[in-house]
Amino acid sequence: MSDSAQPLHSDARTIGLVGLAHGSSHFFHLLLPPLFPLFIRDFGLSYAELGLLVTMFFVISGSGQAVSGFVVDRIGARPVLFMAMTCFAAGALAASVAQSWHGLALAAALAGLGNAPFHPADFTILNKRVSPARLGHAFSVHGISGNLGWAAAPVFLGGLTAATGSWRIAALAAGGWALIVLCILWWQRDALNDRVAAPVAKATNATAARSEASTFGYLKLPAVWLCFSFFFWTTCALSAVQSFASPALLALYGMPLTSTALLVTGFMLCGAVGMVVGGFLVGKTERLEKLIARCLLGSAAALALAGTGWLSGEASMVVAALAGFGTGLAGPSRDMLIKRAAPPNATGRVYGTVYSGLDIGFAVAAPIFGALLDHQHPSMVFHGAALALVAGVVSASFVGAGVARRQLVAA
Repeated sequence: MSDSAQPLHSDARTIGLVGLAHGSSHFFHLLLPPLFPLFIRDFGLSYAELGLLVTMFFVISGSGQAVSGFVVDRIGARPVLFMAMTCFAAGALAASVAQSWHGLALAAALAGLGNAPFHPADFTILNKRVSPARLGHAFSVHGISGNLGWAAAPVFLGGLTAATGSWRIAALAAGGWALIVLCILWWQRDALNDRVAAPVAKATNATAARSEASTFGYLKLPAVWLCFSFFFWTTCALSAVQSFASPALLALYGMPLTSTALLVTGFMLCGAVGMVVGGFLVGKTERLEKLIARCLLGSAAALALAGTGWLSGEASMVVAALAGFGTGLAGPSRDMLIKRAAPPNATGRVYGTVYSGLDIGFAVAAPIFGALLDHQHPSMVFHGAALALVAGVVSASFVGAGVARRQLVAA
C-alpha cells in the first residue's frame, strides 16, 4: 500500500472490525472444551475421546489455513471472512443439537473450518487498508482481541449454562453471537474491502520478483518456513501454559486448582498489556528480531525459574504469569517481521502457511506436555515451554537476518 496516511477514523474502523472478527475466532477455539465435563456426564465420553475433538479442530484449521491463503489472494479477504463466521454459527448449532460424540465431532469440524481463514484474511485486510504508521497498533489490537476471545468463551458458556441449566442453550447462544458479528461485518463491509486499497509496492529484489512468477513460488523462500517454525515453537510454549501450567503448579507445590487456574488468566492479561506496549515499539525498531529475542528470552527465563521449585508456589505463579508480558510484547513485532519477509501480492498465501504453524503447534504440543505430567515431570512443563521459546528466538533471528540482507541489496 502507499505510504500516505489514511484518516484515523478510517484506520480505526478497519482495525476494530478485524479485531472483533479475530476475537470471535479465538472464542470458537473454546466452543467445546469448557463444556467437556458436561459431555462426560451426558454422553459418557472419556477425556481421550474429547481430546480427539480438539485435535480435529486444529488439524482442520491448520490444513485449511494454508489452503485458505490462496483463496484470499484469489477472491479477496472479505467474502472469506463472511464464510468463516457462517461456519462458526453452523458449528455452534451442531453442538447445540448433538446427541453423541459424532455430533460434537461435526461441531468441531465446522468450527475448525471457520477458524482456518482468519489469519490470512485478517492480515491481508490490515496490511492493505491500514496506514503503515499505524500497522504496529493494528497488530497489537489484533493480538489483544484474540486473548480477549479466549478469556470470554469460558465465562460466556459457563455462565449461560449455569443461568439456564442447559449447555445446549449456551452453545446455541454462541451461534447467535457469530451471526451478530457477521451482521456487523456485513453492515460495515466497505471498511473490509481489501480490493480497493492502494497497490502494494513492487518487489524490492530479484528473489521476491521470481517468487511471484508462480502461484507456489513463495514456498521456495526460506523466510516463509522460518516464520512457520517460529509460530510452531512459540505456540508449543503457549499450549503448555494454557493447558498444563495450572496442574503442573498443583503437582509441584500442592496448590489448589482454584488458585493455580489464575495463572492462565494472569498470563493472558500480562500478554494483553505487553501487546499494547509492543504496538508502540514496532514503529521505533528497525531490527525487529532483536526486540523479539529480548522479549522471548526474558519470558523463557521466567518460565524456567517458575519450574525450578526454588520459589514458593505463589511466587512461581506470579513469575510465570509475568512471562506473558514478554510474549505479548513480541507479538506486534512478530507480525510486522512476517510482513517484511513476505513477497508482494502473496500476503494471504504467506500468512496462511505461516500461521498454520500455530495450529500444528497446538495439536503436537498438547499430547507431549500431557505425557510429561502423566509421567510425573511437572517441572518439564515450564522448562519445555522455555526451551520452545528459545527455539522460536532462533527462527526469528534467521528471518530478521534475511530481511536485513534484502533491504541491503535493495539499497
